[in-house]
Amino acid sequence: MFKWLRRLRALPPIPDAAWRATLTRYAFLGALPSAQQQRLRTLAAEFLRDKEFHGTQGFVITDEVALAIAAQAVLPVLHLKDGLDWYDDFVGIVVHPSEVVAPRKVVDDALVVHEYEEVVAGEAMDQGPVMLSWQDVLASSVSSEGGYNVVIHEFAHKIDMRNGIADGCPPLPAGFMGRRSAREARAAWMAVLQPAYDDFREKTILAERFGAEPPWLDDYGATSISEFFAVACEAYFVNRPNFARDFPAVLVLFDAFFRPAQA
Repeated sequence: MFKWLRRLRALPPIPDAAWRATLTRYAFLGALPSAQQQRLRTLAAEFLRDKEFHGTQGFVITDEVALAIAAQAVLPVLHLKDGLDWYDDFVGIVVHPSEVVAPRKVVDDALVVHEYEEVVAGEAMDQGPVMLSWQDVLASSVSSEGGYNVVIHEFAHKIDMRNGIADGCPPLPAGFMGRRSAREARAAWMAVLQPAYDDFREKTILAERFGAEPPWLDDYGATSISEFFAVACEAYFVNRPNFARDFPAVLVLFDAFFRPAQA
């Protein structure tokens, strides 16, 4: 599986046929301008060199699997100043053939411990590996209309957790949107994201409880503001027109962060 990339510090090109097949399958990647595709290809090669893929339950990591994940994983950092340094807190990527059942434990305000199981398509661990369901990675090739992309979702969490906690606000660069300090930049970020999340959560609740029209985004984004950030990132990268229509203020915010040169 791309062993030739990991043996060498220099980056030989990803085979043309494999790259074309990936851009064709994941049309939102193929729609990028040619210069951005070339940058994406370079980052994907670096990602493949630096990360280690592991299959579970007999799942075999093929070139197709590794390249599909790599190409989508590097999309969020395509224009970020530090590139793949945003992902330097981990090496391993664990790929399951399909969704998995993950045990959960939470402590409520009364200090009562609740244990339950959750079916997940992916998971990003702070200072740890990323887990993905290959079934859901493949689904991303046909689910852009609904703004769904499990790879972008989990790697958005990695970006969010860069400062140690998943709270919907990644570390912001100096001078972000003209703010003089990190505190002011964070306040400006949350002033946009928090009301967008609150409105989305309210619409989700109305749809679930009273049969109102459900919002366009995956309702998993109503779980918490960190999940809203990750779900919003999915839609921002794979279906910009719909995202711009429904979340114009968040679009401006995300452009300022993810596309600083163009903002």
